[in-house]
Amino acid sequence: MGTSSGSHFNHQSSPAMLPPRQQPRGLQTSLSLVSHDVNGSSNLQERGSNSDQVRESPSESASSRDTWPTPDALVVRKMEKERENGLAETSIVRLSSGSDKMSLRDVVQERIHVIAERMQNLPDEYLDKLKNDLRLLLDGSGNAQHREEFLFLQKLVQSRGDLTDKSLPMTHRVQLEILVALKTGIQAFLHPSVCLSQAALVDIFLYKRCRNIACGSVLPAEDCTCEICSMRNGFCSLCMCVICNKFDFEVNTCRWIGCDLCSHWTHTDCAIRNGQIGMGPSVKNGSSSPEMIFRCRACNRSSELLGWVKDVFQHCAPSWDRGSLIRELDFVSRIFRGSEDSKGRKLFWKCDEIIEKLKTGVAEPMACKEILMFFQELEVEPLQSQESDESNRLIAPQEAFSKIAEVVQEAIRKMEMVSEEKLRSVKKARLAVEACDQELKDKAREVATLKMERQRKKQQIDELENIVRLKQAEAHMFDMKAGEARREAERLQSIARANTNKSEDDYASRYLQQRLSEAEAEKQFLFEKIKLQESSRAIMEQSWRK
Repeated sequence: MGTSSGSHFNHQSSPAMLPPRQQPRGLQTSLSLVSHDVNGSSNLQERGSNSDQVRESPSESASSRDTWPTPDALVVRKMEKERENGLAETSIVRLSSGSDKMSLRDVVQERIHVIAERMQNLPDEYLDKLKNDLRLLLDGSGNAQHREEFLFLQKLVQSRGDLTDKSLPMTHRVQLEILVALKTGIQAFLHPSVCLSQAALVDIFLYKRCRNIACGSVLPAEDCTCEICSMRNGFCSLCMCVICNKFDFEVNTCRWIGCDLCSHWTHTDCAIRNGQIGMGPSVKNGSSSPEMIFRCRACNRSSELLGWVKDVFQHCAPSWDRGSLIRELDFVSRIFRGSEDSKGRKLFWKCDEIIEKLKTGVAEPMACKEILMFFQELEVEPLQSQESDESNRLIAPQEAFSKIAEVVQEAIRKMEMVSEEKLRSVKKARLAVEACDQELKDKAREVATLKMERQRKKQQIDELENIVRLKQAEAHMFDMKAGEARREAERLQSIARANTNKSEDDYASRYLQQRLSEAEAEKQFLFEKIKLQESSRAIMEQSWRK
C-alpha cells in the first residue's frame, strides 16, 4: 500500500511509499475523465467473508462508481435487432446539424479517407458542432435516446477492422478525436484546451498508451507481467484501479490503496465491494494474531491496513480541511467496520466518534491531533501489556529499584518534554499576543488616519456643494439676464423691422418723385424741341415761298 508500514503476511517488506499515491504527471484538469472497461468486462467477483459487514461509500466519486456510458448487453442486443430490421436509423436520435452535411454516424461508418477529405472542406464552426454533439452524448445528463445512440456508435467503432496504426494517421484531427472519445468514453479528448499529438491519439485508440491524459504511460507496462497488465487492453498500473479500470486525480487520501509489493492501485470502495479487504493472519513481534488486511488482486499478496492508515494520517491529515478529514475518517471507518481484532474495532469506534465531533463544530486541528494521539496509544498498548505481564512475576529488590528508577527517569523525561512543549506553547502564545497587540495598534492608527481622511473628504464635499450651489445661483442669474437680453433683442428687432419698412417707403416715395421730376424735365425738353422744329419749318417754308 501507498503508506503501509511494511508488514505483510508473506514476511516481505518494502520501503514505505509516500502516502498514498504519487502525484499524477502532466495535466491537472477539472474535466470529467471518467473511463470504463472498453472491452465490456464486468469485473464481477464474489464478495469476501466480510462483504456483508462493511458498507459502501454513500457518495462514491465518478471514477470509482459505475457511471454511464457503460455498454449494456441488453441495450446493445436491442440495437442490433433494430438495425437488422431497418429501424435503428429512425428510432435513434441523430445529432447532426440542420444542413445535414455530416453526422456522427457518418464519421463512424464512412471510410477514413472519405471523411478526412470532407472534413477538410468543412468550416471550423461545423466541426466544433460535431464535437459538441458528441460531448452531449458523453455528458451523462441526456435522455435514454442519447445513451442508446452512444452505445450504438461505440459498438460501431469497436467493430471496425480498418482502424489500424496504418490508417489512423491519415485521419483528420477532429475525426480522430471523435473516434478516440467514442472508444474510450472520455469527453476530455474533445475539449479545446486538451491538445494531444496525432501519434498520441492513435496510441490511445490502439491501447498502446494510457488514456489518462495526466499519465500518458506507454502500454503495456514492460516491467509487469501480472495477469491484469497482460490480459487487459489499455490498462495502466500507474494510475488505474485493478478492479474497475478507472482513474482520477485523488492523491494523499485513503481512497486509493497501493500494494507495496507490485505497486498496483485499487480503489478502497472497489476493494470493499469485491472482498479484497478482510480479516487475515498476521505475524508481528513474534506473536501471531488476526488483523484487517488488504489482498492485492494483481499479485495475490496481502498487506496490513492499520499501519497504512496511520502513515496516511501522519503525512497528510494536517493539510486536510474539515470536509476532507470527515471523508477520510469515513473511509477508515468503512475499512475497519468488519474488523475482529481489538485495535481495528477501537479505530472504527474512534473514527465514528471524531466524525460526530467534527459535525458538532470541533476544530480540524483538534480532531487531527486526537486521531494522531490515538495511533500513538495503539503503539504503546503492547508495551504496557508486556510490562503488566512482567510485573506479575516476583523480581529481586535491586531489579525492582532499578525499574522504579527507570520509570521515574522516564516520567521526569516526559515531564521535561511536556514542560518544554508548554514553554514553547507559552512563548508562541506570548508572541502571538504581542503580534495581536501590535496589529491592534496598527489598526488603531489606520482607523485614526481613515477618520482624518474621512473628515477631510467631508470638508471637500461641503466645499464642492457650496461651489455647486453658487454655480447654480449664477446659472439662474445668467438665465434671467439671458431672458431679458432675449426680450430686448426681440424689441430691437421689431423696431428695426419698423424702421426698415419706413425707410423703404421713404425711398420709394423719393424715387418716384425723382422719376416724376425727370419725366417733367424730359417733357419740357421735348416741348422746346418741338417748338424749335416748328419755327425752323416755318422759316424754311417762308424761304421757299420767296
